[in-house]
Amino acid sequence: MTLRMRFFRVVPEKLDRLRWWMAEVARRRDEALETLANESVRHEAAWLLHTTDGPILVYAIEAEDLAHVDRAFQSSSFRIDHDHRRVMDEVLAEPFPSEALLDLRA
Repeated sequence: MTLRMRFFRVVPEKLDRLRWWMAEVARRRDEALETLANESVRHEAAWLLHTTDGPILVYAIEAEDLAHVDRAFQSSSFRIDHDHRRVMDEVLAEPFPSEALLDLRA
């Protein structure tokens, strides 16, 4: 399994839209889980950090093959994946710089 962590600046005026969307994904849980199975994602999680640089979204995905995850998401016919892409394009700004310091696997 591989864990991918991504960090993005959130457009401050779109923070409520981001919160709404994450709650919508939770409401559409069965649909979301179906897409995770299609992508072979074991675990997906998101956190919001409030910093002096503004809000930062931390997005984590755990999967066996991250290239497969990306291909499956890009070619997905699931409505929720299209909705997710549209909302993320709307609410996220540029990636937030980060430095991985430790990645241990048993």
